[in-house]
Amino acid sequence: MTPQQRTVRDRVSSMPERLGVAARAASPEPPAPGEWPPTDVVRHLIAVEEEVWQPRLRQLIDEDEPSWPWAEPDRWPGSPDASLDELLAVHADRRAATTALLDTLDDAGWERSGVHEVYGRLDVAGLMRRALSHDDEHIESLER
Repeated sequence: MTPQQRTVRDRVSSMPERLGVAARAASPEPPAPGEWPPTDVVRHLIAVEEEVWQPRLRQLIDEDEPSWPWAEPDRWPGSPDASLDELLAVHADRRAATTALLDTLDDAGWERSGVHEVYGRLDVAGLMRRALSHDDEHIESLER
C-alpha cells in the first residue's frame, strides 16, 4: 500500500468518529424545511455504505473494469426506532466492513479500476475519495 493509499484507507476508517461528533453536536431537528435531521443523515450514510461503496469495492475485486451508474440511496430502513447512538454504531459497523475489504487488497488490487458514468475511471483510492467527499458533504451539513 502506498502512503497515499494508506492515507485514504485511514480516512475511510476514521470517518465514523467524525460523523459521531458532528451528529451528536447537531440539533436533533431538521436544520431547514426539506433537510434531514442527524438520524436521517446517518441512515442515508448506512444505506450508501451498503448499496454503493461495498458493492462497488466487491465488483473491483471480482470483476474486470466494472461500470457504475449514478446512485443516491435514500435512508436505511432498518431498526425504525433506533436512537442516534444506535444508528451511529450501525454505520461504524458497516464502515468497518468497508475498511476490511480495503485491507484485503494487495498493490494490484488497489490499482484495479471501474468506470463511473459521471466521474469516469476510478481506481480503488479514487472510489474511496468519492466516498470521503460524500461523507464530508453530509458532515458539513450537520456542522452548519
